Amino acid sequence: MAMKRVAASALRAFTSSGNSTSSLLTRHLHASPGSKKIVGVFYDAKEYAAKNPNFLGCTENALAIRQWLESQGHQYIVTSDKEGPYCELEKHIPDLHVLITTPFHPAYVTAERIKKAKNLQLLLTAGIGSDHVDLKAAADAGLTVAEVTGSNVVSVAEDELMRILILVRNFVPGHHQVITGDWNVAGIAYRAYDLEGKTVGTVGAGRIGRLLLQRLKPFNCNLLYHDRLKMDPELENQIGAKFEEDLDKMLPKCDIIVINMPLTEKTRGMFNKDRIAKLKKGVLIVNNARAAIMDTQAVVDGCSSGQIGGYSGDVWNPQPAPKDHPWRYMPNQAMTPHISGTTIDAQIRYAAGVKDMLDRYFKGEDFPPQHYIVKDGELASQYR
Repeated sequence: MAMKRVAASALRAFTSSGNSTSSLLTRHLHASPGSKKIVGVFYDAKEYAAKNPNFLGCTENALAIRQWLESQGHQYIVTSDKEGPYCELEKHIPDLHVLITTPFHPAYVTAERIKKAKNLQLLLTAGIGSDHVDLKAAADAGLTVAEVTGSNVVSVAEDELMRILILVRNFVPGHHQVITGDWNVAGIAYRAYDLEGKTVGTVGAGRIGRLLLQRLKPFNCNLLYHDRLKMDPELENQIGAKFEEDLDKMLPKCDIIVINMPLTEKTRGMFNKDRIAKLKKGVLIVNNARAAIMDTQAVVDGCSSGQIGGYSGDVWNPQPAPKDHPWRYMPNQAMTPHISGTTIDAQIRYAAGVKDMLDRYFKGEDFPPQHYIVKDGELASQYR
């Protein structure tokens, strides 16, 4: 049973630490099999909530699991208020059992919050990417962290392809001309190119990176990828991508760089001033992964100097981005709010995945192995 394994993990942590008053031991061995308090943190849809019955990822529709949960005697609290000591989420931290949040409006689960959450057992990400959780603190506390792996990989890969084309064709300034009543073809054409024949490199070639490469193949690009794992030779040949073991040798070859890696302590700030300076002048960068992989000011400076010819993505640090975030105002950017992985199709998939995992949790059953980010005190390999 999953609960027994969690308790055993907590017991091992207790005995190895030598701490005779471990809160971990109390937390897990005294977990009740009865009614649970579940808190969901999502973005507000307001007037848009009723416009589509499948718009599930907002506070108003709350993954469409309220009736199901409450019919089983569980308490379901939903909010978008997640920041600061007096926010709605903070009120429920001490006695919640399960926290559901999304990468699009993340509840930042710090070590301090984990320490306060005496009843917390399970952290679920409705989507992909659990770096809003202090994963080490979660592992040390014996918590389970899981996400709906695969739920929005198609959505993100399609969005990345769109952003590549938007940057290559210099689309945003042209669209802006239409809105403002201007007409200046030269102001767009002088830096608009074809995608065909360009070298595109993805930093990370997991589920999303591979889908992107497959979608780029018909454009007759030169495709490169860097990853900790090399693809199966048959798949690599089918896609037509070349493996680059040395990241710093791959990057200067690229006309377009796409970031497709998780945020970890190793990748945080990876694209700093020095690394950006070594890229091909005028390089285009797409980042739907995590903003903190980039040095914020280095990206601004690169776009301002022309070292970066264009930057597009939908991830910010923090999220939601404050009004004075410098990426909002830097030149040659095509930024959006965090939307790539929250299409309606993706919402249907990650809502179903969350419901399935909650059902398994109530029954004491394991999740599908690929969904675990932290299990029995161990982090998934991509976060190590």
